[in-house]
Amino acid sequence: MIQFGEWLPDQPDYSNTGVTEATNVIPAASGYRSLPGFVEYSNAASNTILNIFAAKQNDGSVKLFAGDSAKLYSFNAGTSNLDDISKAGTPAYDLDSAERWRFVQFGDTVIASGGIGEELQKFQLGTDTAFSDLTGTPPKADFIAVVRDFVWVANIDTGSGRVPYKAYWSGFNDPTSWTAGTDQSDFQEIPDAGAITGMVGGEYCTILMERAIVRATYTGPPLIWQFDKVETARGCQVPGSVCNIGHMVFYLSDDGFYMFDGSRSQPIGAEKINRFFLEEDFNISFKDKMTSTVDPQNQLAVWSYVSNSSIDGTPDRLLIYNYALGRWSLANVKNDLIAPFFTPGYTLEDLDNLSTSIDALPASLDSALYKGGQFLFGGALGANIHAFSGDPLAATIVTGETGLAMGNHNIITRIYPYHEGGSVELFVGLRGTHTDIVSYTAGGTTNAAGFVPFRAQDRYHRAKMYISGNWTYAQGMDIEARKVGRR
Repeated sequence: MIQFGEWLPDQPDYSNTGVTEATNVIPAASGYRSLPGFVEYSNAASNTILNIFAAKQNDGSVKLFAGDSAKLYSFNAGTSNLDDISKAGTPAYDLDSAERWRFVQFGDTVIASGGIGEELQKFQLGTDTAFSDLTGTPPKADFIAVVRDFVWVANIDTGSGRVPYKAYWSGFNDPTSWTAGTDQSDFQEIPDAGAITGMVGGEYCTILMERAIVRATYTGPPLIWQFDKVETARGCQVPGSVCNIGHMVFYLSDDGFYMFDGSRSQPIGAEKINRFFLEEDFNISFKDKMTSTVDPQNQLAVWSYVSNSSIDGTPDRLLIYNYALGRWSLANVKNDLIAPFFTPGYTLEDLDNLSTSIDALPASLDSALYKGGQFLFGGALGANIHAFSGDPLAATIVTGETGLAMGNHNIITRIYPYHEGGSVELFVGLRGTHTDIVSYTAGGTTNAAGFVPFRAQDRYHRAKMYISGNWTYAQGMDIEARKVGRR
């Protein structure tokens, strides 16, 4: 069996040891798995959703938040509505086109930043019914994180204008204390590495900047935090490219994708997908629309972006990286953002509000979609929350090209596909020289003997599998061919 290898679009098609196309699939150890469809999960907000966030309350239940340019919402499982829980005012908020909501949970309080035009917002779980301004006069900020017992903000406005290279943190275990020099609250300016473009919390703070990565480690009074510039060879130019699992941080630099482990960056896209992404597919004019997230259940880092094929500037691609295997794939999914969340619980009565028919529900009854507190990989398209819980997307996988006998024409007579579930159509790509355009010969679906018959003759061949229906795994294929002589 010719097993489907890793997707390597940066390598030449001829003698490519992986595959030249892997679309609408998830990388697996021996082939590719299906990617569920992106289906509607909520009713509409007033405007395009700019982020979503799931918080766990003390009793273990989940509350799902969302925000658009003018409002903050709570998802209502009983009606699928996004209930307006904004602070008082019309409009309550006014985010510009480049800003997004960013949320953190500090104890039983959810805190949201909406850019330098908005006050930090707070919602106390189990008590509040609407967001309100966080007290203590915190700076307005683009980025927010929880680091140990502190709330951090960065790329801030303290009232006299934006300072993009400044980070500020709250008092110890008190997100309402923001007086520098009091209760360990203070700030740090990092003036020689450009703007701060991302921040990741945890035991220490990872600060991504345009030309460096800085690590802040807690030391206690009098210094409070020690700042070390641990990466100076590169930085992060696109804020939406930053995602993490723990302190493993993924980001896009000028020359491609990297993973930062707390002390140094490692290239993950070099000679694999960087050139394809940067030179062929990524429309940098819409870099502010990039979003990214990690799906820990499937060990994936995923980037959503606007490709050069997008007609209206809406993100239409997902670049998928399996960080356990070091393999990539691509998906054609129209979306406005991607984000993980936990599902609120549904009762049987709540399901009536989703659909009047069991057959019309967006997922089967045993799906994690309806179980409270279950992780769900999703995002938003337009004004609606969406989830990757639909039927498997139809996928395409194309092998590398080979000449079965050097200088000779060869004829492919049979291809045996190996997959689990769904139905398959096979094609053979033909070229007489490496400068020719590839032309595909359709072979159709498998016959009763489990193969697709062909009469596909030329010097160079590649095979394409198109798999659709309720499929789960695509492993590879066997190809039967023979030499037919020189011409």
